[in-house]
Amino acid sequence: MFRLVLMTLLMALSSALSFSQPARLQVIHNAADPAAASVDVYVNGSLLLDNFAFRAATPFVDVPSGVPLNIGVAPGSSSSANDTLKNFTVTLEAGKKYTAIANGVVGSGFAPNPDGLPIAFTLFAADRARESARWSWFVDLRAFHGSTDAPTVGLRIRGRYTTSLSEGLGYGQFTSYKSLLPGKYVVDVTVNGGQTVVASFAADLSGLRGGAAVVFASGFLDQSANQNGPAFGLFAALPNGTVVPLPSLSTARLQVIHNAADPAAASVDVYVDGAKLLDNFEFRKATPFVDVPAGVTVNIGIAGPGSTSAADTLKNIQIVFTAGKKYIAVANGVLDPTVFTANPDAQPIGFQLFATDDAREKSRYSWLVDIAVLHGSTDAPTVDVKLRGLPFIPLFNDVTYGEFAHYKSFPAWVYVLQLTPGNSSAVVAQYLADLRGLRGGSALVFASGFFSPAANQDGPAFGLFAALPNGTVVELPALSSSQASAVPSLSTEAEEYFGVTETLPRDVALGQNYPNPFNPTTTIAFTLPEAGFVSLKVYNLIGQEVATLVDETKEAGSYNMTFNAESLTSGVYLYKLQAGGTVITKKFTLLK
Repeated sequence: MFRLVLMTLLMALSSALSFSQPARLQVIHNAADPAAASVDVYVNGSLLLDNFAFRAATPFVDVPSGVPLNIGVAPGSSSSANDTLKNFTVTLEAGKKYTAIANGVVGSGFAPNPDGLPIAFTLFAADRARESARWSWFVDLRAFHGSTDAPTVGLRIRGRYTTSLSEGLGYGQFTSYKSLLPGKYVVDVTVNGGQTVVASFAADLSGLRGGAAVVFASGFLDQSANQNGPAFGLFAALPNGTVVPLPSLSTARLQVIHNAADPAAASVDVYVDGAKLLDNFEFRKATPFVDVPAGVTVNIGIAGPGSTSAADTLKNIQIVFTAGKKYIAVANGVLDPTVFTANPDAQPIGFQLFATDDAREKSRYSWLVDIAVLHGSTDAPTVDVKLRGLPFIPLFNDVTYGEFAHYKSFPAWVYVLQLTPGNSSAVVAQYLADLRGLRGGSALVFASGFFSPAANQDGPAFGLFAALPNGTVVELPALSSSQASAVPSLSTEAEEYFGVTETLPRDVALGQNYPNPFNPTTTIAFTLPEAGFVSLKVYNLIGQEVATLVDETKEAGSYNMTFNAESLTSGVYLYKLQAGGTVITKKFTLLK
């Protein structure tokens, strides 16, 4: 009924003003003043919206263009346009799309804006609105700051990848649109675009492929100073008029791993804020991921086995977890560094907690396995981790003691991981990593123990272990050279994924880059059946060359080229291979 009345009024306006091409408009009511809980909206004296509720939105509709429109906002109980509280005159351009947001407060007795911006009731409008994504496989988001007592904020989005909507968004401002792949994300609100997160909200974009939305900040940070008006929150207005609240997040996820190889710490007690969380937590054990409080300082204390209270802790570490993030915290090092071998790279080896805030409980892609690495062996040098037989695949390079190497994705198959010193290609150890049962999952592979147990209090020997999200820890079997050679060759799926060919290729071929989308680097694979001149270049969508990766004679074989797009803006680009008489072009997407 509402849409019928709305369309009837707009048709009448269109007829009266004789416009040929309309504009498109969506109106959102975001004025948090309790006196404006619902309003009536008049256009050129005619009632357009009756009892328009707070945090409600109209769908996009056609409106007259090229002529002045008087938009009046009145209390929900108004009887005519004479009752309007505020009137705005706007002239919309033909063919353009607009978002108009009614915002601010009507009366007095409200907290001022901390940046000194006016908060009186007004209409904020932005053109270049979108009813759908520019590219059908994305979701396009823009944001609006509509909380009168909130300072300038930053908006960061994290999930399948991390990006920024704005580093500094003041009250009454819109951002430009950002294109995201569908999926589940977290929106972090930061202070003045810094790193301090003051609130986090869940944003499930899984079902919005090809769509668009406006995320708007709404309500008051301090309700008691604002006539007990509605509380602060984030909401998303869809083009059809649906408004969806983004759930506030108040917890993070945490996994704890005991990897301190000091024999005196063979088992430990773990306290959180004075309460015992783990009793006799053994070396090379892990907890499953659990919920922990976010936004507050959490004290994690490590005590010896058999401790009676938090007063017995040997080490205390304070952490503030960010809501919605996933953490892995690894207890590592030795209690008395003076009686253990020093780290060859001069890294401190005292007992401490290594933590990463980019943990995963599953793979980003259901057909792959995501693996991260931690170097946790105090007497081991910086190392590289490679795949046997695939030295050109970039895996984990120059990993130093205490360092987490970011996740990489693998097809679920059997691999031989090779460790080489960071300054050498000599293989010092090989380990079997059987990922066939982990499709869609993730793991942290951590180096553990001592290279030289005899020089380290006869502590446990070096090895590689994998901690799964459910708390299971699996030792990766060490392999001799002959054992490594007997491991099955890569599956067809893995060969295609890595762009591997066992013999000289039969045809010129250009693989799809990985990862895709990417930011800012990606790998492009191609094959040549015979030697010849090769050109591999990158172009924008209007045919301008933006990068040259190869422009020389190459021998027959398989190649992997790394492309760094740091200097380019987000968008779709083309990469073209020319070899002999063959020309192959593919698309890829840069998302920053």
